[in-house]
Amino acid sequence: RSSAGETMAWSESVDTVLANKEGLAAFRTFLKSEFSEENVEFWLACEDFKKTKSSTKIASKARKIYSDFIEADAPKEINIDFHTKNDICENISEPTLSCFDAAQRSIYSLMAKDSFPRFLRSEVYRELVKNHQDRNQKRWLPFL
Repeated sequence: RSSAGETMAWSESVDTVLANKEGLAAFRTFLKSEFSEENVEFWLACEDFKKTKSSTKIASKARKIYSDFIEADAPKEINIDFHTKNDICENISEPTLSCFDAAQRSIYSLMAKDSFPRFLRSEVYRELVKNHQDRNQKRWLPFL
């Protein structure tokens, strides 16, 4: 569980939310409500992909990310510019661990500038902060 301090710290940057299990879950819930959860799913898939060691796994994971998020009419198609998409298309047959970096940066930037500020103003976030404050009060004031 996150402390109330951590919950408040999430407002500092999208990184703090993405690095925290409960924060990430809340952010995903919010993105689902906005029909844009593919952004965080793509970002997480890229983070996982960059940790891949085996070359056969690199190729299969890259194809999966490509078919899930990049190709036209992908089930969770992300919104990236033509040049980034084109670069990925040209290199997907021989993928490297950095082949999605530009797209990941673009999606991260979109989340940080667009989704994240709305998340901080959302009911999902306010409810989370309130729950943490309530829990902390009960922890420190058991006689109430």
